[in-house]
Amino acid sequence: MRHLSRLRLTAFRNYQSAALDLDGRHLVLTGPNGAGKTNLLEAVSLLSPGRGLRRASFDTVQASGSDSGWAVAATVEADEGPTDIGTGATPEGGRRVRINGANARSIESMSEYLRVLWLTPSMDGLFSGPASERRRFLDRLVTTLIPSHSAAVSDYERTMRQRNKLLDENGNSAWLSAIEAQMAELGAAVHLARTDSLLHLETLIGQSLVDESFPSAHLALTPLFEEGHEGTSAAELETALRTAWQGSRGVDRAAGRTILGPHRVDLEVTYRQKGVPAALGSTGEQKALLIGLILAHALLVKLRTQITPFLLLDEIAAHLDPDRRRALFEALDGLATQCFLTGTDRLLFEALGSRAQMVTVRDGRLYQD
Repeated sequence: MRHLSRLRLTAFRNYQSAALDLDGRHLVLTGPNGAGKTNLLEAVSLLSPGRGLRRASFDTVQASGSDSGWAVAATVEADEGPTDIGTGATPEGGRRVRINGANARSIESMSEYLRVLWLTPSMDGLFSGPASERRRFLDRLVTTLIPSHSAAVSDYERTMRQRNKLLDENGNSAWLSAIEAQMAELGAAVHLARTDSLLHLETLIGQSLVDESFPSAHLALTPLFEEGHEGTSAAELETALRTAWQGSRGVDRAAGRTILGPHRVDLEVTYRQKGVPAALGSTGEQKALLIGLILAHALLVKLRTQITPFLLLDEIAAHLDPDRRRALFEALDGLATQCFLTGTDRLLFEALGSRAQMVTVRDGRLYQD
């Protein structure tokens, strides 16, 4: 089973330095609020493309009072042997990646060795919150399948800001056309990656291959165009987007933003067993539905990439009854992956027994049992 055997933090959040030696079992981090449990999960989440589970700027994760740059290093054990992966600060405020001591060609290179998914308390209101949070959640899922997706989303949003600025300044029409062509290429790639990933996830859920201890979701994207004509290929979609943006320049200029595109779609989630929107479910139902969705996607990643993602589950057990907690732990075992779980009360993880390493966190220090 692929797992982390070593984890080292330097000048990260409230950890001046920290070291963990792991044996492949789940890792349970317990301790009071503010001790640093979520900070450690955030460090592991940065071993993947994007800005991690808090989406923080890289210059803000630096430990207070530290002169050295922040760094996260891990050893990934796999059938083909161990791989050392590290990421850390650059002088420009970004980050670099090193694999087996050599600079990686890209951030996405880490995904050749590990994939990471997470659930945090801030995601509990996902189904009833703003559409932007559901898009961000979806893009995280897609990135776990398609590592380059995160960069495509960032590039699309950057190009869109350039278009909005040109519109505001009444910029040259030829420049706008060039920007819109670039936007269309990126937007088509983003939209097709989303729809393809949802199609595979929907198929997996429909085949009842996922653990049935948690409710399952029906997933769909709202239409990209009001008339619903998105085309059947990337080229057709690019043309449709480019044509739509050229025709909406006046409206977009008046609105001060681009009103149509992949940045406006919403992820619709329905409680499959009840046939009702997830947003109408109880808090407990929404939590269980979200857990079921993450478990299903983890299985999809395992089947399609042959790499089972590591799961980072922050305060996951606090609002689950004992039977549901037991079902969660069994589902995690079924995935055959290493999970990092946090909580304030160790008793919540009693059902894991010897399947987990227990570590106490106090003021940025780790104490292994």
